Amino acid sequence: MDKRLEEYARIAVRMGANLQEGDTMLLRAPVDCAEFARMIVKEAYDAGAKEVIMGWRDDTISRLNYLHAADEVFDSFHEWEKVQYDTLSKGKFVLLTIDAEDPEALKGVDPERIRRSVKARMTALKDYSDKLMASEFSWSIVAVPILSWAKKMFPDLSDDAAMDALWEAIYETMRIDGSGDAVEKWKLHTARLQEKCDKLNALDLKQLHYKTELGTDFTVDLPEGAIWCGGADKNKQGIDFIANMPTEEVFTAPQRDSGNGVIAASKPLCLNGTMVEGIRFTVENGKIVKVEADCGLEVLEKTLEVDEGSRYFGELALVDYDSPISNQNLLYYNTLFDENASCHIAFGAAYPDCVKGAEGKSTEELMEMGLNDSLNHVDFMVGTEKTEITGITKDGQTVVIMKDGNFAL
Repeated sequence: MDKRLEEYARIAVRMGANLQEGDTMLLRAPVDCAEFARMIVKEAYDAGAKEVIMGWRDDTISRLNYLHAADEVFDSFHEWEKVQYDTLSKGKFVLLTIDAEDPEALKGVDPERIRRSVKARMTALKDYSDKLMASEFSWSIVAVPILSWAKKMFPDLSDDAAMDALWEAIYETMRIDGSGDAVEKWKLHTARLQEKCDKLNALDLKQLHYKTELGTDFTVDLPEGAIWCGGADKNKQGIDFIANMPTEEVFTAPQRDSGNGVIAASKPLCLNGTMVEGIRFTVENGKIVKVEADCGLEVLEKTLEVDEGSRYFGELALVDYDSPISNQNLLYYNTLFDENASCHIAFGAAYPDCVKGAEGKSTEELMEMGLNDSLNHVDFMVGTEKTEITGITKDGQTVVIMKDGNFAL
């Protein structure tokens, strides 16, 4: 077996989720990734897990359910599944998700069924989701190839060659080169991201202005006490974890009602099993008032209809154009990777950790502090090689944050 795969499982458990002795892990994985899931389970028990609970999923079965299940099921969510999530998240718990999906698994499925199903699920799991967004427990997402994804990325290669190519690309993003020192490389990397956060936090910014050659011209305020985050996060017990592996971003939250202008996406977005391309939003006072897309428009519109907060923004993330994932010059058709090759913005819920004094606050109190609340949190990519982002500090100074796509501080 490739030693790199064993190293991948080790850093996913011990750095990403950072499982501690006595923790219960919920491992969510596609059935196509069973081999890697077994390695994760073994590594988790070696790290002292109390128990590993499996949550399996399958793209084909999901599609069949959307196409053929009785219509009324899309407005409900199983109570037993809600109880599982709510119960687990009350204890010594970590979540690890293996992200691997066919980018077009739900192409042609009725977007209204998808909208209703997503809304029912996220409404039922709102308390659990709020805990995740507030880092009350450790969680992490990693990815491994499946054939449908690999062939979408490398359509001219044979099946085996496409899988090999995607594996090599993922190993590179994960800083795994066979030398066995990925843990040390990740420690250095997260420290560099923290240095960027420190520089941004020292500026005490009140506003950002985005411009790109694709037509983005967008101004947005930051809430009072905004905090830039990146690299490793901490759960409420003070344990470090890395939510996204790989990660190249630093991020904060916008003031909910402040954004104005036009935002043009720079990459396609895989949204609920459908590719959405050419996204263009017109924004007034923080709200998306006009939506355009070259394809997948109906799916995007249905997603924005899930709740009122879906038309407002919850995250502003900065990523160097000259960064490891971007320099691969690959379109992954997977947000975990594509968002880490490009500056991105998320519509939907904000992370409470992005503003001072948010800990322990209710949803209503967080909204009063300027943070958006929603069942959704959807990242879409806006960065390009010509991205220019300037900031205005609280004392009125103009600062160049990004120039020609790269961090300028």
